[in-house]
Amino acid sequence: MIGRSMIAALLAATTLGAPAFAATTSVFPVAPAEPHAVTVKAVGDGRADDSAAIQQALDQARDTTGHGIVFLPSGTYRITRSLIVPAGVRVYGVGPTRPVLLLGANTPGFQQGVSTMVIFAGGDQYQVGKVPVPVPTVVPRDKIVRDANSGTFYSSMSNVDIEIGAGNPAAAGVRFRMAQHAFLSHMEFRLGTAFAGVYQAGNVIENVHFQGGRYGIVTEKTSPAWQFTLLDSTFDGQRDAAIREHEVDLTLVNVAIKNTPVGIEIDRGYSDSLWGKDVRFENVSKAGVVISNEKNVFTQVGFDNALAVNSPVFARFRDSGKTIDGKGKAYKVANFSYGLAVPALGHTGEYATTADIQPLSAMPAPRAPAIRDLPPMDQWVNVRTLGAVGDGKADDTAALQKAIDANRILYFPTGFYKVTDKLTLRPDSILIGLHPAITQLFIPDNNPNHAGLGPVLPILESRKGGDNILSGLGLFTGRVNPRASALLWRSGEQSLVEDVKIMGGGGTPTADGKMLGTLRVNTGDPVTDSRLDAQYPSIWVTDGGGGTFADVWSPNSFAQAGFYITDTDTPGHVYEMSVEHHARNEFVLDNVHNWEFLAPQTEQEVDDGPDAISLDIRNSSNLLFANYHGYRVTRTYAPEKSAVKITNSGNIRFRNVHVNGESGYATCDDEGCGTFLRASKYPFDNAIEDVSRKLLVREREFAALDIGPAGSAVPAVAPSGTKVEKLEDGFWSISGAAVDAQGALYFIDRRFQRIHRWSEGKGLEIVRDHALDPVNLAIDASGHVLVLSSLGAKGGAYSFDPAGPKDALTLIQPTPVRGTGAGKTLLPVNWWNNGEFRDQLDPKTYEFTTLAQMFARDVGTPKAKEYVSPDGSLSLPAFRVWQQGPIDHTGWRWSDGLNANGFVSGKIGDRLFVTNGSENITYSGTVGPGGTLTALKPFANRGGESVAVDGQGRVFVANGQIFVYGADGKESGRIDVPDRPLQILFGGPDKRTLFILTHHALYAAKP
Repeated sequence: MIGRSMIAALLAATTLGAPAFAATTSVFPVAPAEPHAVTVKAVGDGRADDSAAIQQALDQARDTTGHGIVFLPSGTYRITRSLIVPAGVRVYGVGPTRPVLLLGANTPGFQQGVSTMVIFAGGDQYQVGKVPVPVPTVVPRDKIVRDANSGTFYSSMSNVDIEIGAGNPAAAGVRFRMAQHAFLSHMEFRLGTAFAGVYQAGNVIENVHFQGGRYGIVTEKTSPAWQFTLLDSTFDGQRDAAIREHEVDLTLVNVAIKNTPVGIEIDRGYSDSLWGKDVRFENVSKAGVVISNEKNVFTQVGFDNALAVNSPVFARFRDSGKTIDGKGKAYKVANFSYGLAVPALGHTGEYATTADIQPLSAMPAPRAPAIRDLPPMDQWVNVRTLGAVGDGKADDTAALQKAIDANRILYFPTGFYKVTDKLTLRPDSILIGLHPAITQLFIPDNNPNHAGLGPVLPILESRKGGDNILSGLGLFTGRVNPRASALLWRSGEQSLVEDVKIMGGGGTPTADGKMLGTLRVNTGDPVTDSRLDAQYPSIWVTDGGGGTFADVWSPNSFAQAGFYITDTDTPGHVYEMSVEHHARNEFVLDNVHNWEFLAPQTEQEVDDGPDAISLDIRNSSNLLFANYHGYRVTRTYAPEKSAVKITNSGNIRFRNVHVNGESGYATCDDEGCGTFLRASKYPFDNAIEDVSRKLLVREREFAALDIGPAGSAVPAVAPSGTKVEKLEDGFWSISGAAVDAQGALYFIDRRFQRIHRWSEGKGLEIVRDHALDPVNLAIDASGHVLVLSSLGAKGGAYSFDPAGPKDALTLIQPTPVRGTGAGKTLLPVNWWNNGEFRDQLDPKTYEFTTLAQMFARDVGTPKAKEYVSPDGSLSLPAFRVWQQGPIDHTGWRWSDGLNANGFVSGKIGDRLFVTNGSENITYSGTVGPGGTLTALKPFANRGGESVAVDGQGRVFVANGQIFVYGADGKESGRIDVPDRPLQILFGGPDKRTLFILTHHALYAAKP
């Protein structure tokens, strides 16, 4: 056995008191046959400075596709500055003993703040030239390094140990803020008195062991805000906590923590979606987990089968001081959940704690690793020695099938292996590669065997009940091959698919070197032109198939779905799988039972996914979805009803659900560089839709929901008591509304650039429909309409008289902000503010800037310019506008004003209510000069799309439904709306009509 063979002993040591770590052994005792890999040529005696030699190899590794492999031979390599690993490069230790990267005692530059030995870098994702947010942990500090970002894929390090000598209290081993399909594996971090082993984690860490240090891992959210999954790993002897984190959506499987005050600490003022399965705690004196930010929807903490010994407190709540104590010296936490719990389909959530804790007479034996071992290298057979060419031109089908038939274990050196027919695996076949981006099996375009009408013809097909492994390979079904699928999987529960990329979408090198869309036709139909949804599913598990799928990325838009499971009750285990960019479905389950999905993530892009749903469950049962992300990109222009659709299915557990449509990126423009944070107006309206029961879950962030057996009764929701009337419908998506002095409502149907008016006397009217890209409206004291537009490089504002000529408007130029004024200031009713991309750790105090502090800083920063209505009664701050993509009409633009669902207004000194979506909190604040909002006070722990205040001082918050609060902040009622409310505001002749804008309909209520 190789790589993970010592895990059982390590985990057993947490109970038996044996030494925590055995001597490390090499996963790769010889260098794999990779003729294009770069081998480090350095001294490796632990005394000479090998920094320059290692960096030279890293810099030379990338090939013409932007990817590469570096081999680090056995030895101890002392470094004196940060090593920078380019994006797409994988570093493997090779040789009879595992190589060590050593930071010698008292190395200059590693004594203050945080300083990182190895930094995984990113590319210029948006082609901005400058580095907008340089890595602050590089040594020397004046070196400019672009951090890994949401476009950084495949980078990895494996079979390399990190050792930090004394006198380096600021040192961290690795900075690894990855996006997708990247990992650290088979590593030991011997930290001594250092700060941490990993500072800024991402994607997957597997079979990694941390000894000593102040912390093992310290991390904020990943660069694209996806989950971070930790598998088969151990922590021993950290001074403060094994893991300190926030917002990283931490998922743990088979992790042991011992001899430390705190197991997992969520930072003060922050939340996290934390899920642990089979986590063991030993001698954890203060708390297994410290939970912060109570009664916040983003605080979602759950465990299945956690075990503890000599750890008296399982969970400690930082804010309230409450504890969840263990039972006895040894105990089992069969089920733990804290957060917003949805009691049943159709209901809203309430905060709850569930803790099923049972005393144990003794700790059970450690479980088997979640990820099975690869076989020893001396059993690998190189396919190149068996006739395969891998040059992207020769047809390797016959040679590969012959190799599979004759050999159990095959190794694929990097290359593009053309296949023109199905390859059928043996029941015990194991296929291994080291870099999926540049180790591909692919079908050429318009391959005759895959043309026309016919049954599925995959690249690889496994046999029913097989004991197979696929690791480190890319599979590409080509652009035009209607019968193609990448993988038809019938293997059994012990089978494994890990580090496999279904090519298509971002980060796809191709054998012909051409872009993916080079075989477009021109019908005018975007689906046909782009050949979306035109192949069988990329990965199809069926006919009793199952097994483990870990660190798999499936974004091929040409396929009908990314991960498709049918007709099986064989258990399946999915860990950190990314399924994206499909036109119809991402995940599909039909007649599937006994599967768990831990950290599954989906994404729908603007071009390929405006009509796709994230997860379609049919005729299935006994399922678990934990730390599930259903994400739609901020650029999306089309509404979509539900992330998850369930039909005739039951016995489903949802834990830590995150359905979102916000993101951020770091970029530069002519005003400088910075981090832009944005929220979409088009996330899924609902998290879950039960098609059979005709029930919805409006909560998009929650910790727990259990769905009973298919067909079982669901308790009815008590009616809210306030009548809601539909006024108009048939819109694409409406928002940006304002009310005039007579109470008439003006609003925008954004997709069609129409400005509508609704009044009791005349009903619905079209006021303007010019192609001026209106986004948000306000009405000035003279009754004219002020319009914020997204048209142009930086957007702009104009005004028109709704009773005046249709061809007349007044362009408003931004002018320097006035010091004072009698007019009202317009501010967004909803904000999104989050510290993505920029480290928030204070290097002096080692405390993180909280989200509340960031929000206060953002809304409290004066703006230099403003748009003033022609009559001087309104001031709209000129929020900085960022653009992504081309400057012309095909680019996208965002700002706090453009992102908002609407405006609120007040004079300087007035107190307003706004929502902050990144915290899900409604705040009150005082309008200040320069378009600021100061003296912020949290008002309610719901902060959704909009907020409105009536004449009695009651506060109405749109967050799935409309929640009503008294002026004292106590919830006093709820208004149920047939569709998700997006903007709410009072109007009508008596100003008592609550207008409710949803995507497709306009409603009204008189609360």
